[in-house]
Amino acid sequence: MTLDGTAALVTGGAKRVGRAVVLELARAGCDVAIHYRRSRVEAEELAGSVGELGRKAITVGGDLSEPANWERIVSEAVAGLGRLDALINNASSFLMGRPDTLEAFEIDTWDAMLRLNLTAPVALCHHAADHLKRTGRGRVVNLLDISVDRPWPSHLAYCASKAGLAAMTKALARAMAPEVCVYGVAPGIAVFPEEYSAELRASLTDPVPAGRAGTPEEVAHLVRFLVDSADYITGETVRIDGGRHLV
Repeated sequence: MTLDGTAALVTGGAKRVGRAVVLELARAGCDVAIHYRRSRVEAEELAGSVGELGRKAITVGGDLSEPANWERIVSEAVAGLGRLDALINNASSFLMGRPDTLEAFEIDTWDAMLRLNLTAPVALCHHAADHLKRTGRGRVVNLLDISVDRPWPSHLAYCASKAGLAAMTKALARAMAPEVCVYGVAPGIAVFPEEYSAELRASLTDPVPAGRAGTPEEVAHLVRFLVDSADYITGETVRIDGGRHLV
C-alpha cells in the first residue's frame, strides 16, 4: 500500500527518533507536520529535507505540557496539510540529572511528566479523532518504552507515564474503531543520550541478545509498516528492542 496523498503529524519530530520517522514517512509518500518545542531550527531544516523528497512539510511549534497548545497543534497541522491520516505521538520527556525515585518523590515532577508523556497524547487523539476518522483508515502510533514491562525504580514517573500510554493504546483502539487503528511501539535502546559514557553504553548493550543498540531508522521502519500496512492490527504494542525484554 502507498502513503501517497496522506498526511501525518509527528510530535517531537525534529530530532532523534522523530526525525527518522518524519523522513521515513516522507519517503513513503506522506506529507508531514513536524512538531517541535525548542528545536525550531532543526525542524525547519528537516522540512527542507522533506521538500527535497517531493513531499510537503510544515513545522508546528508548541509545548505539549501546556493544554492550550493541544487543539492548536492539531488544527495547524490539518490547516497546513489539508487533512490528517496519522498521528505519531513521539514527543516525551525522560528526566536526566534529577532524581525520579520514591525517596525523591515530588508531585510537581510527577504531574509534569504524566501531563507531557500521557495526557498530551490522549488529548491530541481527542482533537484529531474526527480528522483521522474522516479518512476511513486513520492511524495513531504511540511511542512507548520497554520499561512498560519492566519498570525502573530510578524513573518512576517516566515508567508510569509510558505504562499509562500503553494502557491507553488499547483503550483508544476500541474508542476510535473501526475507522482508526491504534498501535504502540516500544523501543529498547534506539539512540543514546549524548551524555552517556562509553562504559555506560556498553553495560546497557552487552545483555541485549542482538548484541547492539538499535537505531532510530529501525524504529521508523516499524512505524511506517504500521501506518502503511497494518490494517488488521489494532491495540497492539510491538517491541523493537533486540530481545532485551528476554533478559
